[in-house]
Amino acid sequence: MSAAEAGGVFRRARGRTLDAFSSEKEREWKGPFYFIQGADPQFGLMKAWSTGDCDSGGDEWEQEIRLTEQAVQAINKLNPKPKFFVLCGDLVHAMPGTPWRKEQTEDLQRVLRTVDGEIPLVLVSGNHDVGNVPTPETIAEFQRTWGDDYFSFWAGGVLFLVLNSQFFYDASMCPALKQAQDQWLDQQLSIAGQQKCQHAVVFQHIPLFLQSIDEDDDYFNLTKLVRKEMADKFSQAEPENSRCAGDGLGCGPHGKSHSRNGNGCPDGPIH
Repeated sequence: MSAAEAGGVFRRARGRTLDAFSSEKEREWKGPFYFIQGADPQFGLMKAWSTGDCDSGGDEWEQEIRLTEQAVQAINKLNPKPKFFVLCGDLVHAMPGTPWRKEQTEDLQRVLRTVDGEIPLVLVSGNHDVGNVPTPETIAEFQRTWGDDYFSFWAGGVLFLVLNSQFFYDASMCPALKQAQDQWLDQQLSIAGQQKCQHAVVFQHIPLFLQSIDEDDDYFNLTKLVRKEMADKFSQAEPENSRCAGDGLGCGPHGKSHSRNGNGCPDGPIH
């Protein structure tokens, strides 16, 4: 399936927003709703992990296809329908420029095309999608394939912010792109304060922390320096009763949920 054929389903984030929702209609809070959050479908990981070759393995992904199909079928049966379905990164296992990436991407797109057309897809970039050290080229590839790597949208009176967390991990090869996201984020947080939105939710692949903002640096979190900077930024702009969502539901290398109190943040319902 070509990018053009997939465009109607996947390439919705453009101009740093998601056109699946009308900001004018969705800006007003009208009551509770829910969304579905997942992470790391990562087609190819299971074979690579089983062989112990996570760098160049992963030439099979039938099991991931089957599991993702089961997830989509379950989502499509939900009534009432979720507001949207967000995948928080590591869409495929193959890193940019490595074998199997094109095939894994095409198979994931094929499965995701079966998501109910009334349930918008929200796609977040992970390290396997843009590289551990992203470059302008890997970011451009993600944008061509899946849409903007960071953007915002209003849904049900909630401001949702989607961030490219690899810029917080290592932006040494694309400092200008990180600076652009930083400036954009400051603008968005300013808007959140001005609008006094009922909730503000942040999606990103690498969570700020797992249990405590003072925890040691780890593969599954951002460094103390970065997490404090980001936490301070969010706290200063945080509307009353806001919620925070980190990476997904415990599936995949970065599949750890951000937690303020050790119990994790809510993975879906907004009350």
